[in-house]
Amino acid sequence: MLWNSGEDKMIRGLILALQFFTRIPINVSVGFNEKNIRYSVFFLPLVGAVVGGLGGLAFYLLRPYNKLIASFIALLITIILTGGLHIDGLSDTFDGFLSNRDREETLKIMQDSRIGAFGVLSIVLLLIFKLILIISIESVPLAITLSFANSRLVLGLIISNKKVAKPTGLGNLFHNSNPKEIILISAIIYLIAIVSLDIKYTIPLIVNILAAEYISRISYKKIGGLTGDVYGAIIEIGDIVSLLSFWFVMENLYL
Repeated sequence: MLWNSGEDKMIRGLILALQFFTRIPINVSVGFNEKNIRYSVFFLPLVGAVVGGLGGLAFYLLRPYNKLIASFIALLITIILTGGLHIDGLSDTFDGFLSNRDREETLKIMQDSRIGAFGVLSIVLLLIFKLILIISIESVPLAITLSFANSRLVLGLIISNKKVAKPTGLGNLFHNSNPKEIILISAIIYLIAIVSLDIKYTIPLIVNILAAEYISRISYKKIGGLTGDVYGAIIEIGDIVSLLSFWFVMENLYL
């Protein structure tokens, strides 16, 4: 059957990627197993581009009327489309990492459904900074689309190459799906695409990779690996550093 062909494995991966990483309603049943997860990782940059692109589209349509409102609506749409999934991971990571506890206590804090002071601060500062960046960037639709794609691609690379902190949870499930080869193919395709647009757009991607490596190093020191919450933090911080890099590239760099 076609459902068992290579093409259909990719289709299942795409559907799962959209179902898990966004709140876009797709009423198709796809098993949440390692095989489908592996193929879903391939589409992480596309998922990011869809989320960022829809936010960018809203900005483009509203910008002629009011830039501040357009920027806020663009940010709001990206939050709605992701369901706050990655923001939750960011807050849990900050609560745990800034608690100055040992590994086991840090993991317990990160698993706690309650949010602490550091988590609240991380969310507030993140959203304010994102809004400021969206307001400040010249070509918002392009920048936000590529920034969200960058952060998801980098997450795929991190999932493939960094060890997990515990043998359970979503982080472990994604890591064990062994998507190293498939995310490498996705990365090559994505890199060709952004170079074809403008080679200077590779700078935000490189900065994003460096930021993710730094976060991973901190996570290794704190808890001995990464978790699903850290994955969320990598995406959110990746969005920020990419947007900041695009602001610099578009305003100050002429190649």
